[in-house]
Amino acid sequence: MSSRDPFPFPRLENDSSFTGAKQQQKEPFDKPTHIAQKEEPWSRLHDTATLASTRRSIIHYDQAAPNDSLDFNLKSIYDHSKDFLLGKRQTLYQRESVSEDHGRILKNHENVSENELEKDIIMWVSSQRSSIYSIQGTIESHHNASANRGYSRKDDGGFYST
Repeated sequence: MSSRDPFPFPRLENDSSFTGAKQQQKEPFDKPTHIAQKEEPWSRLHDTATLASTRRSIIHYDQAAPNDSLDFNLKSIYDHSKDFLLGKRQTLYQRESVSEDHGRILKNHENVSENELEKDIIMWVSSQRSSIYSIQGTIESHHNASANRGYSRKDDGGFYST
């Protein structure tokens, strides 16, 4: 057997031989993964089912769901006596997509009225109307409205004099 190197110079380098062994940037975890996942917050997130995950489970059965295309067409909101000659897309609209009175839970949140949302918002109105062209109270900078559109400084940082 020959001791000759089949790969001649220059030898290609990889991540560990190019700069030496790299140190890990992040410290390793103090617990193994299978133990850490049984503690908070992973266990709470894993044990709490979402609507989508319960619908994907094998024991989920939805009585209101259409079984085939005929059921899907029959459960649409299309009424031939009122909505004559609509397009094919419009004849397949379902009640859940169009209105709120379908009686099904589609998302994982509570219905909150507009008044309850607005009571937490604090609105502040100034007692006097100030001009939008006023520079009083602006943040100090060399780029402001009084600085000739932001270009009134020299290259060395000084101001041009007129």
